[in-house]
Amino acid sequence: MKALLSVYDKAGVVELAKGLHDLGWELLSSGGTARAIAEVGLPVTDVADVTGVPAILGHRVVTLHPKVHGGILADRNDAEHQADMEEYGIEGIDLVVVNLYPFSSDPSVELIDIGGPAMVRAAAKNHEFVGVVVDPADYTIVLDELRGGGELSAATRRRLARKAYATTSTYDAQIVRWLDGVGSEAGSAELPATIALTLDRREVLRYGENPHQVGARYATRGESGWWETAVQHGGKELSYLNVYDADAAWRLVWSLGDDPAAVVIKHANPCGVALADDISTAYVRAHECDPVSAYGGIVALNRPVTVAIAEALKPVFTEVLIAPGFDEGALLLLLEKRNMRVLEAPVPSPPAPSLRSIDGGYLVQTPDLVVIDRNQWQVVTKAQPTDAQWADVELAWRVVAKVTSNAIVLVNDRQAVGIGCGQQNRRDAGRLACEKAAGRAKGGVYASDAFFPFPDGLDGAVEAGAAVVLQPGGSIRDEEVIAAADEHGLAMVFTGERHFRH
Repeated sequence: MKALLSVYDKAGVVELAKGLHDLGWELLSSGGTARAIAEVGLPVTDVADVTGVPAILGHRVVTLHPKVHGGILADRNDAEHQADMEEYGIEGIDLVVVNLYPFSSDPSVELIDIGGPAMVRAAAKNHEFVGVVVDPADYTIVLDELRGGGELSAATRRRLARKAYATTSTYDAQIVRWLDGVGSEAGSAELPATIALTLDRREVLRYGENPHQVGARYATRGESGWWETAVQHGGKELSYLNVYDADAAWRLVWSLGDDPAAVVIKHANPCGVALADDISTAYVRAHECDPVSAYGGIVALNRPVTVAIAEALKPVFTEVLIAPGFDEGALLLLLEKRNMRVLEAPVPSPPAPSLRSIDGGYLVQTPDLVVIDRNQWQVVTKAQPTDAQWADVELAWRVVAKVTSNAIVLVNDRQAVGIGCGQQNRRDAGRLACEKAAGRAKGGVYASDAFFPFPDGLDGAVEAGAAVVLQPGGSIRDEEVIAAADEHGLAMVFTGERHFRH
């Protein structure tokens, strides 16, 4: 039996080689892998001695040779294959152990592996006769099975072949994504002609969106989001909606600027948002926005959790709490709430294009980035926002962009006081926001994620006692809406950009 070992990541390969040698296997290798095996006194044949050709073209060509690929691809039950092997002096290879150049670590032409993927794909194709190992985590499994039965089972060879093809497809996808970015104009909004994804299951969830559904969290291979390093300190296993809502909360709280910020999310929509001079006050004010909806919600903070916050959370049923850390004593108090998932997490990555499944494919779009640029915004009314109101204008715009359309958000003194979301018409969204504000919006900001098609869209702002209306503008009736705002003494700001969210 013969094994070909050629790996970039040499962790564990010497131990694997020793185990194979002890089982009577012949070792074939190349380059640094061959040297590492030889250095511990194991007999190893260099690939160059088999092919008769040394590594050439700056090591670009080493194993690309019929005596290598013929040994891997030969069908052991095909007489014609056996005749070819005998005629050309090709010996069979029964195990291929390869891992690839780490292209994603520093993308460049020289880190595009050619020989490695060729051997991996060849061995995976011929998995009826050949085992292929691309992951050092499988070394022990392979050795144990060889020691126990003398050969790899058909099921194991098939599983390893599947992992091999998943590895090469991901590798190619990483190169494609790199090529998509090479030479493209900065800030280009063009989407690529193809999208190749390999998703690795990271966590089996308690259930899906509903208990009768199965759910899991997957990660894009080659990329690392905040979920990969998040630590769950306590609470039950996460469900699909826990993860979905927690991700929305974590992204929103870190999009609100540098001040201490707190967010409460329910069904992917904020039901509480506040900024303050300290994080404890921010949490209390965020919860005050809509205490009823906060029941069973997700809380995200951009500062470590204090004992005061832990005490405030005690009487509130909270599904998930996410923070960058925990003050001394706070975690102990939180862990007393056995059902609350307590997560410690790093700052989230920049948003990526979003995918949404449709029949036979996906809708793909670039991320909806919220840009605050007063130089591009236009005050279109006689009344002007005050300096204090401008701070609320910015917060309201960041929040309304993350609320399901149609959306209205009322903000006063750096606190969301009323949020109306997911309505089929803007007036109903405004009515809900006003009801929830319950008189707390007087002098504040009334923000809409899209333009007002009719002047009566301002009725909610008037009813709430808001002083500033924030909207994209762009309606054919803008002049009528502006006139209505002037009639009521409202300041109105056009942003020139809408933020629908479905």
